[in-house]
Amino acid sequence: MMSYRDNEDGRVRTFAIREGIAQAPAARVRRRTPADRLGRCHNGRVMDHEPETAPRRRIRSFVLRAGRITPAQQRALDELWPRLGIDLPPHGAPLDLDAVFGRDAPRALEIGFGNGENLLALAVAHPERDFIGVEVHRAGVGHLLLRAEEAGLTNLRVICHDAVEVLERHIAPGSLDEVLVLVPDPWHKKRHHKRRLVQPAFVDLVVSRLRPGGRLQLATDWEPYAQQMLEVLSACPALRNLAPAAGTPAAVGVDPGFVPRPTWRALTRFERRGHRLGHGVWDLSFEKT
Repeated sequence: MMSYRDNEDGRVRTFAIREGIAQAPAARVRRRTPADRLGRCHNGRVMDHEPETAPRRRIRSFVLRAGRITPAQQRALDELWPRLGIDLPPHGAPLDLDAVFGRDAPRALEIGFGNGENLLALAVAHPERDFIGVEVHRAGVGHLLLRAEEAGLTNLRVICHDAVEVLERHIAPGSLDEVLVLVPDPWHKKRHHKRRLVQPAFVDLVVSRLRPGGRLQLATDWEPYAQQMLEVLSACPALRNLAPAAGTPAAVGVDPGFVPRPTWRALTRFERRGHRLGHGVWDLSFEKT
């Protein structure tokens, strides 16, 4: 046996020698914190509470990257979050949306709003409706908070967290009138298709959170993903496709199963760039029966 003194805590430790080879103790590994597991939100805080018994980690449809955030966006995150941001309650408690907005009104939730251009335009155009944006990237959250403050909006709130977990834990069944999923990451490579957001389990989750007559609106600029979306949504018995019937004037120039580009969907800078490059965009609209 041999011994040594640990410089970190001053304690004397021993280890064995077998056939002339010193068997030192394994290096100590830093214990992972909730922040390591879940990532951090607008001002460095943990995005949400770790459940008491953590389930097996599911495959996420996004990757958190350390992107650049401007001083103005950081100020917005620090100063505007208390008024326009939603801190999620612990242990999966559902949000009281009437209390959050101070009223009972039709509500739409957009998943992955990017810089928030579309969500901002909707909130400005429809003050009678409430809008919730869910985004994991802090720069986009900060940008939307700035624009919402400039517009003086009171019908817009932001959540900085994984949208699937928000729907699972914090949105009550039948509490939404509309869910928007606009141009999600298509995960082009075949081995990454499992990361695509629009899968049967996700669609079932969204449908459970919609009121009867509520709508699921989607758009993508990647045709193979558009076809997958159409197949997945069409297979859900609780949804009805609102695409125009073949042969009608509304169906002219629109691929079967899809809808014309809705007038309410803002033309984002990414879509404008896609148009310049000759890329198409496919829109879908389904209603909960």
